[in-house]
Amino acid sequence: MMNDGLGRTKLRCLPGYGQPFGAVIRDGGVQFSLFSRNATQVWLGLFETPDAQEPYAEFRFDPYKNKIGNVWTMQIEGLAEGALYLYRVAGPATRLKGHRFDPNAYVMDPYARAFAGDFKQPLAKCVVVSDVPPALADKRPRVPMSQTIIYEMHVRGFTQHPSSGVNHPGSYSGIVEKIPYFKELGITTVELLPVHETGEYYLPRINPLTGEPLINYWAYSPIGFFAPNRRYACDVTLGGQVREFRAMVDALHEAGLEVILDVVYNHTSEQSGSEPPLCFQGIDNSIYYMIDDKGGYKDLTGCGNTINCNHPVVRDLILDSLRYWVTTMQVDGFRFDLASILRRDRAGHLMYFGPLIEHLSEDPILREVKLIAEPWDVAGGYLVGSFGGEEWAEWNGQYRDDVRRFWRGDMGMKGHFALRLTGSSDLYEDDGRTPLHSINFITAHDGFTLRDLFSYSSKQNYLNGEENRDGSSENYSFSCGEEGESDDPMVLALRLQMQKNMLASLFLSLGVPMMLGGDEFGRTQLGNNNAYCQDNDISWFDWSLVEKNADLLRFCRELIRFRKDNPAFTRRRYFTGTPRKPGATPDVLWFSAKGMPQNWSPEDSSLACWINGTENGGVALYLMFNPTPEVVPFIVPEGQWRVRINTALNSPQDILDVDSALRIQAGRHVVCSAHSMTLLSEHSTSS
Repeated sequence: MMNDGLGRTKLRCLPGYGQPFGAVIRDGGVQFSLFSRNATQVWLGLFETPDAQEPYAEFRFDPYKNKIGNVWTMQIEGLAEGALYLYRVAGPATRLKGHRFDPNAYVMDPYARAFAGDFKQPLAKCVVVSDVPPALADKRPRVPMSQTIIYEMHVRGFTQHPSSGVNHPGSYSGIVEKIPYFKELGITTVELLPVHETGEYYLPRINPLTGEPLINYWAYSPIGFFAPNRRYACDVTLGGQVREFRAMVDALHEAGLEVILDVVYNHTSEQSGSEPPLCFQGIDNSIYYMIDDKGGYKDLTGCGNTINCNHPVVRDLILDSLRYWVTTMQVDGFRFDLASILRRDRAGHLMYFGPLIEHLSEDPILREVKLIAEPWDVAGGYLVGSFGGEEWAEWNGQYRDDVRRFWRGDMGMKGHFALRLTGSSDLYEDDGRTPLHSINFITAHDGFTLRDLFSYSSKQNYLNGEENRDGSSENYSFSCGEEGESDDPMVLALRLQMQKNMLASLFLSLGVPMMLGGDEFGRTQLGNNNAYCQDNDISWFDWSLVEKNADLLRFCRELIRFRKDNPAFTRRRYFTGTPRKPGATPDVLWFSAKGMPQNWSPEDSSLACWINGTENGGVALYLMFNPTPEVVPFIVPEGQWRVRINTALNSPQDILDVDSALRIQAGRHVVCSAHSMTLLSEHSTSS
């Protein structure tokens, strides 16, 4: 027994069970368990406050009493929730073998559920927290993939701007306050940019215009795979971020909305220099990271290091983390950043499937949640269309590029556009997958916003402090005749029309649509296509645009409703162009503007598509696309048609319900304005 000298209950060190890893409240105290295969000695330090530089008590793990296999474990009686702790770890100093032990440096627990303090100096502390109890009733919406509409957003940026009108800006609670907005818009699923705790926050650069320090705003720099980012919580009590995050999830579920997390299991925020270790480096560097033959890091991510995902110990860490977010935090799925890393072996070579992917696909806890891969990395692992099995959906980067190029007017793109519009069978059908494995997107956090896509022909990233070298240089964008912001009415009208074309393409395609939050009301980043370091007006949602660009918002909202009302766009099978049974009508037919069968000539960019919606219990549809700068008349096929969508018209005529829509007789022409699309739906006279 010992007294901590601060009036606390006396603490006593006892052997631990070894499992589970992390700090777990049990039996009148806290059990600490830390894996390190190569450590020769481990100490546990307890701290009075988050900014304390020295522990008030330190316990040495006895290798004979407090070690089971490679797990250093002890039970501290008298310790309770809210305790702050770190480890010191000693081990070999052979850097050629990848070891970076520093017994003088305190390091964080990879399994910590929460952190407190600043990651600069002094080091942030791990917090002992109780797991949030299970929900009294499972209210997960369980939205089928066929019905899913994803809204990608940043927790802080969503409500941080003064115009947001929420009581808790920039926080998990702020998202809860915006639930009525999500419901009105019609999305089903929010996808949050990384919420895992980050270590690298301040960047070694400044904004060249303001002189302010740049920060890791996007938070693609994790250090705590079990801990919600405390910077997004308005509850500043110890462990408050855990409770607030879970309350957010519960509130979204209550409203019928899902939560998907963007997760980064490919690298961490630890640096490759000589600075003290932060976490994994000082615990067992050679196991947690891919090490080259000189003891340095293999960098397959472009971020300085690569997690050794398919080492059994690291694989278990990732699986434990994902299970925690599903069971305790109740999230509905994950989008895996640079997911091709998950398929690399311990030497960095791509595997056909890989043990981690197999475990994720078959795990009994994760089996029914949404698993979405960003199927590429920076080392040549481009796996769009071939990432995983039927459990995995993929960000379809080919969809983004082909749809952008078609509407930009690039020659020979209508065949590619047709494939993307109908679910990308060329990418997914050969291995038995369906349109629902394609996450269709035109814009995402990484790249131009939708408004900027038609305002800038080149990126404007100078404020990032990298002399405009960062970010993609090929965006397939179109500035509509004037670079940057404009007050020319003709330029502004064309930009609005092009945004509507893109939204229409997205929501009228087979597959799962994902939109970038703010695109529905014309959010701009002033041409910055890599705003990862901009925690300011460049990245924050300006909610005054909701009123300013109300016509665009209405168009997007009505498009989502139109998609939900027409099962042709949520089908699970590809179109074949042939009847399903003798005597039936084909499920899809392609036409030229003259009403003849489409010959796919690259010289003619116009395209028409007839969809047999009745096959799925809906109505027939006729879609006409004109990406050219010329007016194109399209012949209307047989049927009783009504003009439901015309992106060239002003609101509210650009999208109408059946009763308000203009009727068009068969054989007549529908004039498709330059850079526009029109959709007809077939209805009997009595309908």
